[in-house]
Amino acid sequence: MSVSRRTVLAAAAGAATAGALPAPAAAVEATAPAPDLRTLRAAADYAVGKLAAVSPGVTAFPVGTRFEKWVFSQDGDWVGGFWPGTLWMAWLYSGDDAFRTRALASARKLAPRQDDTGTHDLGFLFSPSWVTAWRLTGDDVWRAGALRAAGSLVRRFNPRGRFIRAWGGLNDPNNAGRVIIDTMMNLDLLAFASEQTGDGRYLDIAVQHARTARRVFPRPDGSTPHVYDFDPADGTPIGPNTVQGYSPTSCWSRGQAWGIYGFTTMYRRSGEADFLATARDLADYAIGALTPDHVPVWDFRAPQHPHDVKDASAGAIMACGLLDLAAVTGSRRYREVALRMLTALARTCLTTGSARADAVVARCTRNRPAEDGVEISLPYADYYLLEGILRVLRPADVDRAIDLSTV
Repeated sequence: MSVSRRTVLAAAAGAATAGALPAPAAAVEATAPAPDLRTLRAAADYAVGKLAAVSPGVTAFPVGTRFEKWVFSQDGDWVGGFWPGTLWMAWLYSGDDAFRTRALASARKLAPRQDDTGTHDLGFLFSPSWVTAWRLTGDDVWRAGALRAAGSLVRRFNPRGRFIRAWGGLNDPNNAGRVIIDTMMNLDLLAFASEQTGDGRYLDIAVQHARTARRVFPRPDGSTPHVYDFDPADGTPIGPNTVQGYSPTSCWSRGQAWGIYGFTTMYRRSGEADFLATARDLADYAIGALTPDHVPVWDFRAPQHPHDVKDASAGAIMACGLLDLAAVTGSRRYREVALRMLTALARTCLTTGSARADAVVARCTRNRPAEDGVEISLPYADYYLLEGILRVLRPADVDRAIDLSTV
């Protein structure tokens, strides 16, 4: 899937979404912040300046903030790939080799996780860190480690239900049939492994999981639950559930963002048109659910929507997914909404008003039902904000880092 084999797609399937939307999209867009490239450049400059000041003192992996200061994990938890990934984005934007050096040093600390079969999050851990390191340096050590991590991830595949198990060790009966929408973002590591090795088994597992997710997650109106449970013994569907959303019938906004981005990526890697149609359905619902300020609330169907706690990380992820979707469909509407979202984040969600903040993006929510991390900063918000801005300002550089090609 090298850049030289990119196929530019000028059109795609229709995007009509069944069911009523929470707000008319045209009305939302009429009051949204106007896209402003100067604002995005200023936000990128601020991010790079903040990282230049904070990153020399970071020796582990940020997982979130407490009183505006990073709290760290030594092994990376599920978010470890985002810190080196953010440093890579800063290097691409600034050309400052100090970021490159720190990105490589941080990524090396994830090496023990290559053999971790106890999590589905190996894509989050190794795609923005080791895969990007290989693409930007050509050092085969990074490629080999990412392939080893892909080998660990495929061991979590349940062939009876055709899904990758989300949580728990391979022999742990708890959560053995649990699938979550987030896993869509881990599948690209498997696509990378097939492209690099010529072994189609990796991509086949990714496609099977995506087909299963497409079958059970989207509702007729394009919204999604966080969780779907199966009987792990025979793969029989049990039904939707949630952990981080308001309820099994609600729509956790960060999960919706993972779905938009993940299904678009799987379309780009497989060429399977149903994945693109699903990405558009999810995107159309999310656009209709946006509040006029274009910063998503934490759950689009929580009782206090639209007057609820925000999740800027969902906005940053969704903006990247919409830009990706716009690129493969030729849709100006998706790109316009993404630009308005990035502009809104840059204007209203940065930590520019605080002298003590370690992070770039504020107003994030990690797990509202557990009251864990409400109105904090999260490392993936910083990563996807920079990725989104670079997709607009430096698309060729982002392509170098994460591969924007389409089969």
